[in-house]
Amino acid sequence: DVQLQASGGGLVRSGGSLTLSCEASGFTFGNFDMTWVRQFPGKEPEWVSIISSGGNSVSYSDAVKGRFTISRDNDKNMLYLEMNNLKPEDTAKYLCVVEITKETFVQGQGTQVTVSS
Repeated sequence: DVQLQASGGGLVRSGGSLTLSCEASGFTFGNFDMTWVRQFPGKEPEWVSIISSGGNSVSYSDAVKGRFTISRDNDKNMLYLEMNNLKPEDTAKYLCVVEITKETFVQGQGTQVTVSS
């Protein structure tokens, strides 16, 4: 089974930093682009960042550009999201997602990030 387990969330003050991790299993991790999304209560998930399978191409939403850094370690089947200068509006559940087949997405349970003002 394809599984994604995000961790590393928590409570942090505005301006603080967190690094999220996502452990992947059940598929050949290094063959797939990986995505971070975040979900606010009662809303559809918001795309945050994507990294290519080899890690040499990344992209960010305007909301996080310049503050967040996505990375991966294909040897360890791990995806990361380093978040700096966090703002209260970054408060959300963060999920890692893989498009395992065309238009079929798998996401993990996510990890909660709460930023206090």
